[in-house]
Amino acid sequence: MIDSDSILLNSIKNLVQNSDIISVVTAFTTKDVIQILVVILIVTYIYMRFIRNTQAEKLVRGILVFIVTAWIFSGVLIALHFQILGQIAQYLLTGIMLSLVIVFQPELRKLLVHLGQTKFVAKNFFSFKNNSEDDIKTNIIKEITEAVKYCSRVKRGALIVMQKEIDKSMYNEVGTTINADISAELILTIFFPNTPLHDGAMVIHKDKILAAGVLLPLTEDPKLSWRYGTRHRAAIGASEISDSACIVVSEETGDISIALDGILRKYEDITSFKDDLERIIGNDKKEKMENAFFQNFLKIRKK
Repeated sequence: MIDSDSILLNSIKNLVQNSDIISVVTAFTTKDVIQILVVILIVTYIYMRFIRNTQAEKLVRGILVFIVTAWIFSGVLIALHFQILGQIAQYLLTGIMLSLVIVFQPELRKLLVHLGQTKFVAKNFFSFKNNSEDDIKTNIIKEITEAVKYCSRVKRGALIVMQKEIDKSMYNEVGTTINADISAELILTIFFPNTPLHDGAMVIHKDKILAAGVLLPLTEDPKLSWRYGTRHRAAIGASEISDSACIVVSEETGDISIALDGILRKYEDITSFKDDLERIIGNDKKEKMENAFFQNFLKIRKK
C-alpha cells in the first residue's frame, strides 16, 4: 500500500522543481538587493516622518502587511504556473494601491507641503544632528516650562524630580506609577488642588512621567531657613541623596526654584529658569553643567 504522505511530498517536490521559484530566487543580483534596500529605506523614512504617532498609523501597518502578503502570494502563484490566479491577485493589489491615494489624502498633502518647504534637503539629508532626540528634548522643555509658568502665576504648589538615572526605590513604596508622556496638561492635572496626587512629587525620567504622589526625604540641614516649607525641604533632601534636579513652585508666593546637590536657586523670571532647564536636560556631563548651572547659586543658610 502506497503511503499517502509520501505521495503528497513527491507531488510538492515535482511541482517546485517544475516551477520557476528556484530560477527566480537564483536570478537575484546584487543590484536587485540594493534596490530592495533603497525601497525599504524610503518607506521607513516616510513612515517614521509622516505616519508614526498619527491616527492612520494602525491602518498603514495593516495595509502594508496585506500588500506584502498579496505581492508574495501572487508571485508564488505565477511561479507555480497558476497564471490566472496570479494575475487576478496582481490586479487586485494594483487597485488597492491606487485606492490608497484617496484613503491617505491628508497624509499625502502633508508630505507634499513638507517637500515644498525651503531647505528641505539640507535639513533632512545633510544634517548630522540627531533631530529626533533634539525635538524630544525641546518638547520636554516646552511642556515643563509652560506648566511651571502657569503654576507660578496662579500660585499652585508643584514639585518635579528630574531623574538622570531611574531610581525606582524613590517611588516604589509610596507613589503612583504613571509612565506617561510629558505634557503641560497632565502636569497641571496632577498638581490640581485637592486631587489625590497633588501633595506629593512627580518623578520624570527622559520623556516620561514615571510616577506622582511620591514622598521625598526631607533635608536635615539645621542651617536651612525657616521660611522654606515642606516642598523646598523635600526638593533639597532628594537632591542631596541623588543626582536628580528638583523643580519647586511655592504655593504661598509662586516662586520658582531648582534644587541640585543640596543647593537651591530661586528664579526671578521664567526665561532664566528655562535656560537652566535646557542645561539640565541637554547636558549629561555633570562637570560641564556645574560650571554653567552653579555659577549663580548660593547655599541656603539660616538668615
